[in-house]
Amino acid sequence: MRDAARMYRESAVRGASPLGLVVILYEEIVRSIRKAKRAFESGDIETRGRSLTHAVEVIGYLQSILNFDKGGQVARDLSQFYNLMRVKLLEVHIQPTPDGLEMLAREFAKVAAAWQQAERLVAQQRASAQTPAAVRIDIPAASVGPAVEASLIALER
Repeated sequence: MRDAARMYRESAVRGASPLGLVVILYEEIVRSIRKAKRAFESGDIETRGRSLTHAVEVIGYLQSILNFDKGGQVARDLSQFYNLMRVKLLEVHIQPTPDGLEMLAREFAKVAAAWQQAERLVAQQRASAQTPAAVRIDIPAASVGPAVEASLIALER
């Protein structure tokens, strides 16, 4: 079963748009945190640690792809958000609680949902444009949330 799930995720990554890849990364963070929660509840310290470490690594990757030249202050703000989330993951690793782990998973799930909405909006913009290469990502903050709008600006290349 794990191989089938892994093959599905690999296929999704190969066919994903840049925004789709960000969605997948956020979903991976949520999956890792929830796995850590299950491991905590079953007393599996090793799996909990590996899962939280994986979530931190994915956040680090998201931070590494920020474009500070184009994103400016927005990219810096998003970088601070990622730093804060890594600190929160470290805190919950040191003093784990099911509620603390679930709260972090829910927060990342909210941002993932906003990214999904942004991906749909961009796809709609591109579908209606005559020249897809000329489409600029321009999504209002109210429709996807400020963190995602900031990310779109910071990631735009």
